[in-house]
Amino acid sequence: MKATRLVIIILGMLVCVNASAAKKVKKSKKAVVAEKVDTIPMSDFSYAFGIAQTNGLMNYLVQRGVDTAYVDHFLSGFDDPTLDEAAKQMKAYIAGKEIRQQVESQIVPQVNKQINDSVDLLNKARFIEGFRAAIAGNATISADSAQAVASKQMEYYHKVQMEAKYGKNRTDGEAFLAANAKKDSVKTTESGLQYKVLVAGTGETPKATDKVKVNYEGTLIDGTVFDSSYKRNQPATFACDRVIKGWTEALTMMPVGSKWVIYVPQNLGYGEREAGKIPPFSTLIFTVELLEIVK
Repeated sequence: MKATRLVIIILGMLVCVNASAAKKVKKSKKAVVAEKVDTIPMSDFSYAFGIAQTNGLMNYLVQRGVDTAYVDHFLSGFDDPTLDEAAKQMKAYIAGKEIRQQVESQIVPQVNKQINDSVDLLNKARFIEGFRAAIAGNATISADSAQAVASKQMEYYHKVQMEAKYGKNRTDGEAFLAANAKKDSVKTTESGLQYKVLVAGTGETPKATDKVKVNYEGTLIDGTVFDSSYKRNQPATFACDRVIKGWTEALTMMPVGSKWVIYVPQNLGYGEREAGKIPPFSTLIFTVELLEIVK
């Protein structure tokens, strides 16, 4: 690859030099004499330079899948760079071989991994049949229909995988919230958000578009602290509508000066997303102090 780049660069330089020389000739109407080589004649220099540019070429050809036992065929192509019909056909054939290798070694394994981490479920023969039919132009369904089927099914497999890995977080959170809702000090909103008032503020209540300054600490239901402005000794400032849904709802109910504990169901938090130390489908608990509305 380096050798190829160098050849291209050198060719580019020669084109620039030739173009520049042509302009000078046109302007001065005098022939431009090439500068002599210091140690050897230009013809010998050119030959040596050609040899030098093949450094690394064989390794590059091997990486491209070329069997170096057929170097004579490579040289035949090199000596006749124009493509006749037979050469064009062979080029297309080789491209087909390369794509088939990618399908076998990369695409199919990657799809299988997305469907299931441990079992290969994709029917490889049918996959290749569909792949080939689409290229040949005789597929039994349109590309748009196939894409819709593939997207819907992959979304289903993703949900199955997420449920298998992290579904317990969701069910544990639901059980926690059900028990928590029975406590007299806890209130539950229509969305499922729960909160407990520790300090009732008397200031203005922010709107969703307002920017606020807060102190907070966030934990999982097992008590694991995943974030805390108290530990950083630095209150956080952000717009109410630029945070998770549970926070937006709580903040727009809290008067300035309030300190609440809010209990955020996973669907009002990060859902199936993993966020730092927060696993997917986690119910979150925040102690929040609303310090001010930033004007």
